[in-house]
Amino acid sequence: MCLAVPSRIVEINNLLATVDVYGARKEISLLLLPEDAKIGDYVLVHAGFAIQKVDENAAKDALNLLKEIAESMEQ
Repeated sequence: MCLAVPSRIVEINNLLATVDVYGARKEISLLLLPEDAKIGDYVLVHAGFAIQKVDENAAKDALNLLKEIAESMEQ
């Protein structure tokens, strides 16, 4: 199963971006993103690549759902 994680862009340097998910930061590529991205945008990240921009509310909803799933698995 593949999972693309919504992530917020906090820094951009050419075709590389640093994204943040609950305080964890990771460098990703913007090479596959079909549209321009800016700091503050949410993107779906899969295998180290941003593949699609997403609406902030949809991204936050998805992140909350992922958090709930992770917490339920810890019990």
